[in-house]
Parts: sequence; structure tokens; C-alpha cells
Amino acid sequence: MRSSAIRLDVVVNTRSGEPVTNLPEQAFTVLVNNSPRPITSFRRVTPAQEQVEVILLMDAIDIRYSDAVSMRDQTENFLHANGGKLAFPTTIAVLKDEGIQLATGFSKDGSKLGDALERYTIGLRSITQDAQGGENDRLGIGINALHQITTYAASLPGRKLIIWISPGYPLVSGPNINLTAHQQDQIFREVIGLSLQLRQADITLYDVNPLGVSESMSAANYYQTFLKGVGKPRDAQFADIGVQVLSVQTGGLTIESNTDVSGMIQRCLEDAASWYEISFDPPTADKPDQYRKIDVRLNQPGLVARTRTGYYANPVAVDPAH
Repeated sequence: MRSSAIRLDVVVNTRSGEPVTNLPEQAFTVLVNNSPRPITSFRRVTPAQEQVEVILLMDAIDIRYSDAVSMRDQTENFLHANGGKLAFPTTIAVLKDEGIQLATGFSKDGSKLGDALERYTIGLRSITQDAQGGENDRLGIGINALHQITTYAASLPGRKLIIWISPGYPLVSGPNINLTAHQQDQIFREVIGLSLQLRQADITLYDVNPLGVSESMSAANYYQTFLKGVGKPRDAQFADIGVQVLSVQTGGLTIESNTDVSGMIQRCLEDAASWYEISFDPPTADKPDQYRKIDVRLNQPGLVARTRTGYYANPVAVDPAH
């Protein structure tokens, strides 16, 4: 496989959500900006063939304290279920207003992690929406946390799933938000950098919203406006680096429920039971930072493929010695 190849982790389900794990290469077509690309490598993968590691990150600053306690308790229920036996090596992290507190090491002993989580979250406090400068503070902390947890996960081997348990940090975007050209350029650079790091580090991001239907539908679904990817600095908004948006763009999920955090976490982990690893050589870019949309289509009706939705392409450097 060429070093410039794009590698995708592709999950296939029926429309009712059942996994489909026995498809041949011929069932798949990869399109970049709606043009088919030849598949250069293909394999069906299970955790027995490639290591999978899970990071459960509980966001305690973008949620009321009472909801944070409930979120912690429901996450503990997940960790203690099934006799505390976890399917994948897992670690926990808690995002507080002073930053991320990350547990040491990974374990498949959910009971041990549940006990550690209870100790980590004692004395939680949150920056509320009513605090002075609350939204901007929480946005800044959220973005810093995303960089920190992504950098940490990039240092790990194998495939990584980051499950961010939170309604997401404030998107701070919309018609009443006026950004300078410099701010938009900075956001665009962030988008490109995160997109590259998440892809190269084989990280899939998930957003589990524990507020569910208690949050207004307009607020809960606003992120969908930004899923198509941003191609130019002048179109960049803070929402383009929102957890919900990046989750969908990395091939993960953004799901919500105010009754079953444990079930939502388990739904995310189903993606790692088996998947297809598909690579293709990208078309040549004629200028820097060109956004390219990715589609994976199947030749069988009733099936849905989910993977990362795009990448940023750059011209290939030419070695002057050749």
C-alpha cells in the first residue's frame, strides 16, 4: 500500500441496524467527489486481527451538575454490567473546568474502572451556561480537550474509539456570530489539522448525548448543518470543529437518549466487533487543502455503509533528485 493511500474503516449494517460482516470486495464502490476510485487493498477485520482501544470521556462542563452525576452513574452501570467484563481494553477520562483527568492505562475489568470513575468524579463542578463568559469558556476548554485526547489516542496502537459523553461543547455559530477573516482562517486550519490527525491515527469519534429529548430539537440537531465539510476559510465556523460534527465525519455516531447512556455506549462499541478496511489511492490535488468528499456505496439494496466522509488533499511533493 502506498504511503499516500487513504485507508477507511467501513461499518456495514442493514437499515434496521444489524451488522453485515461477510461482504466481498466486489460489493463496495469508493467514490471521491462522486468519481469512482480503484480499491487498492481490502480486508474484513475483527479485534482478533487488530487491536481496538476505547476511551470513555465524560464531559462535566457542558451539562448541569445533577445531569453530570446521572451521567457518571449510568456510565458506571455500563462498566459494571456483564460481571464487569468489557469487550475491549478501555480507559476513562473526565473533562472538568480545569481540563481532562485521564485514568492511567487500559483495562477490560469494568468493575475496576467503575470504582476509579467514582473516585475521579468526586467534587465535580461545572461551568454553567449562566457563568460569565460561559459559552466561550466552555468552547475553549472543549477544543483544548479534543486536542489533548486526540493527541493521546494517536500515540496508541491499533484502532481507537473515543466516546465523548456529552451534549457537546457550545457550537457558537450562526447568523448572529460575526467572525473575522483571521478567526475563520484559524478555524479552517484547525479543521484540516484535526481531520488529518484523526484519520492518520485511526481514531473514530462518537458523541453520546445524555440529555436526549430533554434538550430542544433545534439545539440538539443544529450540528447537522455542518456535516458536509468546509472547503474554504471564509465558510468556516466554530461548529465545524464541534464534537457532534467530527463524530459523523470520522465515521462514528452522534446519538442521544436521556434514559440509556449504557445502551448508547454499547451501540457505539458494536462498530468495533467487525469492520472492513478499504484503501484507495487519492486523485492528485492541484492546490493545497482541497476538501474531497468520500462515499462508499454497496451493490446490495437495504445495506448502509458508514465511514469517514472526507479528507483534505494536497499536491504530492516531487523529489528534485528524480
